Amino acid sequence: MNGTRCALDGCSFRYASDESADGVERGVHAIDHVSLQARAGEVVMLVGRSGCGKTTVTRLLNGLAPEYFRGSLHGEARVGGLHAGVAAVEDYATEVGSVFQNPKTQYFHANSTDELAFPCENAGMEPSEIRRRIRERLRAFDVEHLHDRNIVDCSGGQQQQLAVVAATMLDPGVLVLDEPTSNLDAEAMERLRNMVKRLKRDGIAIVIAEHRLAWVADLADRYVVFDAGRVVGEYTAEQFHALPESQRRAWGLRALELSGPRGQVERIAQRAEPSGEKPVIATRGLKVGYERRRLFGRTKRGFVREVGDVNLFAGQIVGLIGRNGAGKSTFVKTVCGLVEPVAGEILVDGRAAKPGRLSALCAMVMQDVNYQLFASSVREEMLLEAMQHVRTAEDAQRVRERADGILRQLGLLDFAERHPMTLSGGQKQRLAIGVALMGEKRVVVLDEPTSGLDRHHMLQVGALMRDLADRGVCVLVVTHDDELAAEVCDRIVRF
Repeated sequence: MNGTRCALDGCSFRYASDESADGVERGVHAIDHVSLQARAGEVVMLVGRSGCGKTTVTRLLNGLAPEYFRGSLHGEARVGGLHAGVAAVEDYATEVGSVFQNPKTQYFHANSTDELAFPCENAGMEPSEIRRRIRERLRAFDVEHLHDRNIVDCSGGQQQQLAVVAATMLDPGVLVLDEPTSNLDAEAMERLRNMVKRLKRDGIAIVIAEHRLAWVADLADRYVVFDAGRVVGEYTAEQFHALPESQRRAWGLRALELSGPRGQVERIAQRAEPSGEKPVIATRGLKVGYERRRLFGRTKRGFVREVGDVNLFAGQIVGLIGRNGAGKSTFVKTVCGLVEPVAGEILVDGRAAKPGRLSALCAMVMQDVNYQLFASSVREEMLLEAMQHVRTAEDAQRVRERADGILRQLGLLDFAERHPMTLSGGQKQRLAIGVALMGEKRVVVLDEPTSGLDRHHMLQVGALMRDLADRGVCVLVVTHDDELAAEVCDRIVRF
């Protein structure tokens, strides 16, 4: 069709091994007879439950499958004159720009300017043209403040913006984004929206695999709905918005409009602390942060945030909300004893506690769960810590049954023998939550637990958090997810 920049025609793809399957069982088609297209200046949304095939489509469009993610491909996936399975992955560099869920996985340099120059250098551009192009792109996207920055020092939102700029350096005709807002706050999502708006205006075909729909609802032209690897519906934006909310929820989709959840979050933020109760954890005059080492043993304070007094009570879910880079993750790591406080103290049951006691008291589910998955199978991961305290065969059997029960709750029992690194991002997140549940700690801290999750799994995580709170556990959740906060939080602490 005229103006088509990329298309899949009757595509079926099956991963060759678990290592590439991204949560799809080996031997099962990740996508099955999928056809879709994206035209110049069009925003096409790929939507559906976690593990439904959206990421596989993006990999076929940017050439990563089947060359890097090995598997068998039937049908045709083409971008411009390139065909998946025929063209080399490097041939896609000038045709397709890619932005991943975690921008850290696609950086080659520590400096932002070097990162933007990298694709241009590979393309053989003259240094003067590279410098001109970098200035022009930063100005066009209104992110000149990201020039010559240490990428590690940038917030999550800034890193994602930089990834978008880097993806456009070679003027591709197609831009593919896979869950680009999963860890972004509202301000960062608005900035990303403005970038997408400009690219759409410039005639780029934009394909976005996404659970969070509200940020781009006014820019999307078409929605392609996936279920179990198949396309179950394709709608214009007008048709999709006219669908009953119940239908979109049945597909596991998030809200198209967030005024309701955000209003509820504001109401929760006004709630007072429980009266007459003693907090499990309390901070007094706390300052959190970290130092950056320099040569000759000298140090420079890299980041310091004054927290003040925060009280966390048993049986409550407390949402910690704030912009990217505000120090939320540093705060919860300090509460869990993983980072020393800069100043002030943390009290447990009214008494000052050192990091060792805090780490014994708390379980933490990190934002990047890859850092805390160690075992060779999902079931072994669940049993790793609990089995160290087992004394009898009967105890071991009870622990195994409990682990399988939690895996069943999380929808992971069918993957019990799989290696954790072969799971999708959302499945890894649920596994880390399951490990925290196995630990039976008094405090469970979750850092962005619903990033990359559909509505069904978001509610599932919320139900697990509520179950913990009902058992007297103190639950602290760092989140940018207004829908989650509105559904489950008892109190909100703004950071």
